[in-house]
Amino acid sequence: MVGVSDDVTEYAAALRSTEDKLRRCPQRRKDILEELTKSQKVFSEKLDHLSRRLAWVHATVYSEEKMLDIYWLLRVCLRTIEHSDRTGSLFAFLPEFYLSVAINSYSALKNYFGPVHSLGQLPGYEETLTRLAAILAKHFADTRIVGTDIRDSLMQALASYVCYPHSLRAVERIPEEQRVAMVRSLLAPYEQRPWAQTNWILVRLWKGCGFGYRYTRLPHLLKVKPEDANLPSLQKPCPSLLLQQHMADLLRQDPDVAPSFLNSVLNQLNWAFSEFIGMIQEIQQAVERLERNFVDTRQLKVCATCFDLSVSLLRVLEMTVTLVPEAFLATAQPTAEMLLQRLAQLLNQVLNRVTAERNLFDRVVTLWLPGLESVDHYPILVAVTGILVRLLVHGPAAGREKATAVLLADPCFQLRSIRYLLGHAEPPAPGSALPAPDRKRFSLQSYTDYISSEELAQVEQMLAHLTAASAQAAAASLPTSEEDLCPICYAHPISAVFQPCGHKSCKACINQHLMNNKDCFFCKATITAVEDCKASGGGATSSAA
Repeated sequence: MVGVSDDVTEYAAALRSTEDKLRRCPQRRKDILEELTKSQKVFSEKLDHLSRRLAWVHATVYSEEKMLDIYWLLRVCLRTIEHSDRTGSLFAFLPEFYLSVAINSYSALKNYFGPVHSLGQLPGYEETLTRLAAILAKHFADTRIVGTDIRDSLMQALASYVCYPHSLRAVERIPEEQRVAMVRSLLAPYEQRPWAQTNWILVRLWKGCGFGYRYTRLPHLLKVKPEDANLPSLQKPCPSLLLQQHMADLLRQDPDVAPSFLNSVLNQLNWAFSEFIGMIQEIQQAVERLERNFVDTRQLKVCATCFDLSVSLLRVLEMTVTLVPEAFLATAQPTAEMLLQRLAQLLNQVLNRVTAERNLFDRVVTLWLPGLESVDHYPILVAVTGILVRLLVHGPAAGREKATAVLLADPCFQLRSIRYLLGHAEPPAPGSALPAPDRKRFSLQSYTDYISSEELAQVEQMLAHLTAASAQAAAASLPTSEEDLCPICYAHPISAVFQPCGHKSCKACINQHLMNNKDCFFCKATITAVEDCKASGGGATSSAA
């Protein structure tokens, strides 16, 4: 059936192309006109034949009776799953067949029967949609389900469910207790589970609320061959303010949820972006080789996936900064400053890699390699800008000043990267060649269809604020002896001593390290406590590692 539909599309395109050639062909070329006319007749007859066959398929296979049969099967599976769930231990022995058939039945009803037969006409369809949403929300992280394939299927089904307005509203209709439990599972640390799909679900709940994040397709892909409009990734933004509020409440109420969740997000972002940079270096080297001017297709696909994951993780961080800014800015929370420092470090690394003049990112983007279509300046720079605007423009003055100080203190910070966002060219260094006058520069101001005037004004405000703060910090900074600098980052003074080994670093480096590892940087001894450096010789206060 799919083959017939694809053939109809191909012959229709061939017929349109032939008719266009007929219009453009000069009348004096009788031979070409004759061949084109023959082709037009062949394509037209073949298209008529396939169209009749496709109409038969829709009338016979995609009939109302078949739709009612599949709908009956879906409801039977839902009743079976709900009953086994209520019986407790029996659920562990429920054949995965029922979950699989329920997911596939809903997919068939949604994708294959419209627009001839409306799903809304099915009896009790809204209630069935809500029941399926409750099953997906409850069981996508259910430990009683041990099969890897069915766990992945449930996760993918939930990810697809939140991409469409009607099914997302069904998720919002399930009982509040189940909604909160679902969001709690989504906020669990990303290790030991399919974190990419989890992140995708959170991103879809946010898309439409972020900075310049109201697009369906990326701006640079609009002129590319159109894709299947039914794909979940190509659906219009439909954010859920209700589920966002659940996320904000959980991050605020439980003091352990926010640090563990954000630590895992930052770890995955560091990994994904590092992998992406490593891969584009390999791609660039492969392209420049004279003896082998091609790149492995699988490598291109993995590279694009790492880029898309980096953008998605940045959007989740933007959502968290917007909903719960105190997770990064609260002075009473000991983990907030460490998370803010890690966030500033990663944002600076992304900006520096993407905005450097004639850098590796620029060269790979301009190659337009098949498989790397999604790799472009806009998605990643707009995501970073959204986070920076939330930290430096919105919120109370104390939070803005704290974020500014941490951002400027990071050794990777470059004001040039912020100017790049608005297309401001840097003056050339003495003795260097002038840039080409016709070279097109990236600028957020070029995307007025995607970024509002208010958002652009906020970026201008952020640039002015950072320019003034950077000049003030440079004037106030005092030279520091190299012996007093942290031997890990060489950016902050030594402020912590590890026990029992006595090695030293700044508090930022050791706090970040202890989130994932308990061994000393230098000697691998197990760290039992961290003491203040200035008081380490006497009765210093210490914190357990």
